[in-house]
Amino acid sequence: MIKINIIAVGKLKEKYLRDACDEYKKRLSAFANFNTVEVNEYKSDDISQVLKKEGESIIAKIPKGSYVIPMCIEGRQLSSEEIAKKIEEISLENSEITFIIGGSFGLSDEVKALGDLKLSFGKITLPHQLMRVVLSEQIYRAFSILNNSKYHK
Repeated sequence: MIKINIIAVGKLKEKYLRDACDEYKKRLSAFANFNTVEVNEYKSDDISQVLKKEGESIIAKIPKGSYVIPMCIEGRQLSSEEIAKKIEEISLENSEITFIIGGSFGLSDEVKALGDLKLSFGKITLPHQLMRVVLSEQIYRAFSILNNSKYHK
């Protein structure tokens, strides 16, 4: 069974966001070992310092040998079906995929450079906490597509 990780900056503060992520984690357990790792969000007026500190924390948590997918606005935009196909392709060669969600200021160039595939869900701006729910849902949808579940219509 493939292992799917999300490394995310910050904690989910709102209960409704935690509940949504927990629901997708429960649903995903039928298809994958799903794990979320939270790293500390740094506060400073110096954006470059925030990106550096958060980036160092993220890099320290990336599992060795994992296929790395940073979520960033300049990444590739894929349909749900294309995400499913990509996960299927990756799983033929890798037993672990790690998605990365940055904080309020995004991701450092160092984190982006480690990406095997940079992924974007479009040019819209989403709060990074809400992005965790959206990403979890899309991962679940991808596995639903791959397993011919009724979830994806």
